[in-house]
Amino acid sequence: MNDVNSNREMTFWDHLEALRHMLFRVVAVIAVLMIAVFFSKDFIFGSVIFSPSSSDFCLYRWLCNLGESLNMPEFCPDTFKIEIININLAAQFFTHMSTSFWLGLILAFPYFLYEMWRFVCPALYKKEKRYIRIAFGFGCILFFTGVLLGYFVIFPLTLKFLGTYQVTETVVNQISLNSYISTFTSLILMMGIVFEIPMVALVLSKLGVIRRPFLRKYRKYAVICSLILSAVITPSGDAFTMLMVALPLVLLYEFSILVVKK
Repeated sequence: MNDVNSNREMTFWDHLEALRHMLFRVVAVIAVLMIAVFFSKDFIFGSVIFSPSSSDFCLYRWLCNLGESLNMPEFCPDTFKIEIININLAAQFFTHMSTSFWLGLILAFPYFLYEMWRFVCPALYKKEKRYIRIAFGFGCILFFTGVLLGYFVIFPLTLKFLGTYQVTETVVNQISLNSYISTFTSLILMMGIVFEIPMVALVLSKLGVIRRPFLRKYRKYAVICSLILSAVITPSGDAFTMLMVALPLVLLYEFSILVVKK
């Protein structure tokens, strides 16, 4: 690999120093975004994180409107609001801190991809640079598509199903703050990460590692792997959430088949 600022060949220690500077910049950006999220507590928690806990959330209203237009009242269940409780003295403060970190990490993802591109760029040929640049931009779009899908669809449906499910009316659901936040952050972040599958497939295809017949050959194994991966991703471990996560994974694999070379 050549130094971007000179024509000399970079040594191992030069690469290590470049990696150190890259990681420092990424951590600094995450820290800044974490602080911004931390001081936006009322909006982040009140208007974003806890918004799916009541029937006023946009997905539930959309399902109600769909049910009315199709004359299917089951699409519009009764009004609900999931009560979230805290049982540990310091849990709210530490939850505020950890949530700020994870949201800062999510928001910093485009910058992380940009730094990754800068780091690997000197080692690539001109044609490879063009392909990888497109792939990284593609990956950024896919990541936030996964995050948005997790927030607006996967998490609300999971919360609505599990938060209102009762084996008997005598057992009242009381969802703890830690349980709610861990499920929220895990699903949102992991949905963003798994949506990178087509980007990884595109990069490997451009580098000549995989081809379309290879992915088609192992399609049935991909379905099994999607079910296993969804079981790992979902913190609750219930079948409903697993299937909600596994379906996008299978669709992503099919999309990967379309974007790689024949």
